[in-house]
Amino acid sequence: MGSASLDQTARGLRCDVLSMIGAAGSGHPGGSLSCIEVLCALYFGGVMHHDPADPGMEGRDWFVLTKGHAAPALYATLARAGYLPADELPTLRKLGSRLQGHPDSTLVPGVEVSTGSLGQGLSICCGIACGLALDGREGTVFALLGDGECEEGQVWEAAMFAAHRKLGNLVAIVDANGLQIDGRVQDVCNPEDLGEKFAAFGWQVSEVDGHDIEALIAALNRAKASDAPAPQLVIARTVKGKGVSFMEGEAGWHGKAPDAEQLACALQELGAGSEVAA
Repeated sequence: MGSASLDQTARGLRCDVLSMIGAAGSGHPGGSLSCIEVLCALYFGGVMHHDPADPGMEGRDWFVLTKGHAAPALYATLARAGYLPADELPTLRKLGSRLQGHPDSTLVPGVEVSTGSLGQGLSICCGIACGLALDGREGTVFALLGDGECEEGQVWEAAMFAAHRKLGNLVAIVDANGLQIDGRVQDVCNPEDLGEKFAAFGWQVSEVDGHDIEALIAALNRAKASDAPAPQLVIARTVKGKGVSFMEGEAGWHGKAPDAEQLACALQELGAGSEVAA
């Protein structure tokens, strides 16, 4: 996809996310909206080797949403990529739906790992990357964390392990939107400077505007192609609630659904109709 097409896809994904959460009456819009461009770069920007017709394909790249509460963003992405029917998206969080509030790998094609317990995802990714390396198998493991999630001690155990095992097939991405459920990350338990800390553990680190899809594609491709015997970290600086003026930079939208009027205003701001029925 070209840059304009990717930007249009990002707008469509945001509409899908908001419509899903609005229909469910619950969910996490803020952190779902902040990571849209990251998912666009991975799935539609040619970064990840994957096949919706064969989700378990040998030699594929792996993606793990360690910040599992951003599941609406992943479901919307998987639907547009062809893993799910788009008309299933409005069933988010509803009784009997496989689209639960956090992703379930036993139910949803394209979901590699069930996530939601913050701090655990990077450790799981270390295990996958280590297993691939031990077996001599191809594939890069991409892990998307939140910056608030980096307050969890297990993240740093995983960071230490990944560097010790020289997991050059592991790329972690931090959606650094600066906010978490209780307010500003720097006020709750500041994990910064994330770049310096991961580098001190032995990671190679880069930083990028997390809403610039082309810059993300370049940074992620560099990280994937690196032949350094070290894990890679890409810090994506983002805005929580990106794309909707009354949600942007507001911690209160971490886990609150828009009502019908707010949803209509948000979709109008985004300038595109949703492809899912509310």
